[in-house]
Amino acid sequence: MLAIRVASSAGPYRIYCGRDALARARPLIARLGESSGTFILSSPRVWRIWGAALTKKIPGGGAHAPILFDDSESAKRLGTVEGIARKLIRAGADRRAILVAVGGGVVGDVAGFAAATYLRGVRLIHVPTTLVAQIDSSIGGKTGVNLPEGKNLVGAFYPPKFILTDPGMLRTLSQREFRSGLYEVVKTAVIADSQLFSFLERRIGAVLKRDPAALAWIIPRAIRVKTNVVAKDERESGLRQILNFGHTLGHALETATGYRRYVHGEAIAWGMMAATVMAVATGRLAEREASRIIRLILAIGPLPPLGRITTRQLRPILAGDKKVRAGRLLWVLPRHIGKTEWGVEVPWAVVTRSFAALPEIVAKGRA
Repeated sequence: MLAIRVASSAGPYRIYCGRDALARARPLIARLGESSGTFILSSPRVWRIWGAALTKKIPGGGAHAPILFDDSESAKRLGTVEGIARKLIRAGADRRAILVAVGGGVVGDVAGFAAATYLRGVRLIHVPTTLVAQIDSSIGGKTGVNLPEGKNLVGAFYPPKFILTDPGMLRTLSQREFRSGLYEVVKTAVIADSQLFSFLERRIGAVLKRDPAALAWIIPRAIRVKTNVVAKDERESGLRQILNFGHTLGHALETATGYRRYVHGEAIAWGMMAATVMAVATGRLAEREASRIIRLILAIGPLPPLGRITTRQLRPILAGDKKVRAGRLLWVLPRHIGKTEWGVEVPWAVVTRSFAALPEIVAKGRA
């Protein structure tokens, strides 16, 4: 089992990654010192699958009923955090409590924000159960919830004490959820790891079949990209912005469709393709490299269509994006596979043309 160190202003923590990761829960929690109780936060669908096993492995996990909440993107809001806090109060959780977030990205973001704000901060552990949570969202301390105006507009930087990442937990994901996580792996490869990208090109069939050897190669590789980036820029003041490749437009698509049309990674896939087309249009990326990026994204599987969404509809949503600076919308664009530029202002006419070209580009790529 790997133990990957993550640097943080609150002190380093580790990601324990391997098929036996959950077996480490008991001794690792004991190392955290005195605790008044362990409180598990999860969703009903995750807990139905993993509740019995985790209750046995997490010390004190059965002493308190798990706090379960809806893990759909539409439920990722302040009201959910308030509901968690009130249940923690009624359960007697004090400042020595430990919260264990068990689930995907939504569970981690919401539970993390609850941990950051409940009694001004209690200890947090992540047990990510989806691919996107294992390689991305559980790492780096970003927590938060959505507002009607956009995604992740209220939150905090709050690192966990440790993360337990077991690739074996991915076997229970639907194929659509698994593919959604793979789009984030592609993002990781495009921004910072050309070898990971080449591996995905060669082995995408095995990866889609969840071949254990393939997953054992890509998951630690993707984790290390994320940990290297956040170690250099924990608060997203510079380099960490590259992790938003595809997310500017992707988040706007999610907001515009009420979080009902796309699973998160699917929206990011559209966003990555749009940013790739913008990179070609602004002379930053060679067409050959752009074709490789789009071809790999399409090889993962079908995407829900854009339908009648227009940039006119998306523009006010994009204007509220958290990456806007002094009214300027800034993009993350690839320069070549493995190297990305952030803080790029793109003329709106180029954004509009690039977005309008996507359906035809996708149709040709699947022909």
